[in-house]
Amino acid sequence: MLARRFLAPVFAAVVTFGLNGCANTDSWVDAAPAQGWPAPYGDAANSSYTTTTGATELTLQWTRSVKGTLAAGPALSSRGYLALNAQTPAGCSLMEWESNDNGRQRWCVRLAQGGGFAGPLFDGFDNLYVGQPGAILSFPPTQWTRWRQPVIGMPSTPRFVGHGHLLVSTHLGQVLVFDTRRGRVIGSPIDLVDGVDPTDATRGLADCAPARPGCPVAAAPAFSSVNGIVVIGVWEPDAPAAALVGLKYKSNELVREWTSDAVGAGVLGSPVLSADGSTVYVNGRDQRLWALTTADGKAKWSVPLGFLAQTPPAVTPAGLIVSGGGPDTRLAAFVDAGDHADQAWRRDDLTALSSSSLAGADVGYTVVSGPPHAGAPGLSLLIFDPADGHTIHSYPLPEATGYPVGVSVGKDRRVTTATSDGQVYSFAPSPS
Repeated sequence: MLARRFLAPVFAAVVTFGLNGCANTDSWVDAAPAQGWPAPYGDAANSSYTTTTGATELTLQWTRSVKGTLAAGPALSSRGYLALNAQTPAGCSLMEWESNDNGRQRWCVRLAQGGGFAGPLFDGFDNLYVGQPGAILSFPPTQWTRWRQPVIGMPSTPRFVGHGHLLVSTHLGQVLVFDTRRGRVIGSPIDLVDGVDPTDATRGLADCAPARPGCPVAAAPAFSSVNGIVVIGVWEPDAPAAALVGLKYKSNELVREWTSDAVGAGVLGSPVLSADGSTVYVNGRDQRLWALTTADGKAKWSVPLGFLAQTPPAVTPAGLIVSGGGPDTRLAAFVDAGDHADQAWRRDDLTALSSSSLAGADVGYTVVSGPPHAGAPGLSLLIFDPADGHTIHSYPLPEATGYPVGVSVGKDRRVTTATSDGQVYSFAPSPS
């Protein structure tokens, strides 16, 4: 009898533990960003930052061509797969290669052309998401299509917003959320631009790469998982310049929160969100770097750059902001001090042509014009210290032509960059 009394509470505890242990754990099957460099500019916030500790010494391991042009940087999966959305005269355009096997091609397909400014996105299961004019598509680790859904316009680089849901914005201002398993639309789409012809998915595509008014949404949005804010640059018809629009994603619905014309000369390039989602950083056409609050779109501060940055800044969780790149730019860093920004350092001896990619606290990568300090033609991959901007190493990109489209840093510390003329360069960490 005593034994039964003793066993009863033990049995009840085991049952209770078992029931608690059977809680829903399906979240592990939800699609989420790959742990590598899942899309151009890294994460959904466009921060161009990864916690991976960057390598300070590299070896150029392989280079190859997409046999066409590129306008978006490489996406890297956690398994070393590399995806590129090229524009080619014939044959394949969307390509998946093995970065750790000398760029061996896994598969490729041809997409409808015209949307090369938008990059692909990897999830943690190596599924790929990418747009073409009039549609958003998903591919499994093989080349067969998982699903394909129509949209109005050309999707920019997609973003994950949690719970296996995918944010898609198009160059004509349609914003939707999809279930990544079956490609079903979640909630109601939002149209940011009035009077769009839904049957003409290619209207204004030529204006997207140079960010002209014929392309209302020329750059990818930024999303913060901390507060659910989405920020998009929108050039509305008859408006003098591109403004910022803030949306909130909550309860599976997108809600328009604010529109801000605080950057009077217009915004340029994708916006970038701070780690806590409270601040958005963006380039102005007035050659200033701007910070706005995401609660209402009001300006916090702006600082003069002295050059027109055409690609987004890079932002660390600690609040260091490294300026974007472009022709005739310099490399400069600022610290967000709340109501103003303090310049941390500036390199007037360099022309940084791409956004910087920051790998941990001590390493940054960017592509600069010519070998640094030599004044020679060509392109080089520069490794610098984000703390003070000093050069750690530089590596020439052999026979590089065109302009750089970004630097991607893999989970395995490989560094990949590419040019608009379709050349891809993959560097591996040098043995210590």
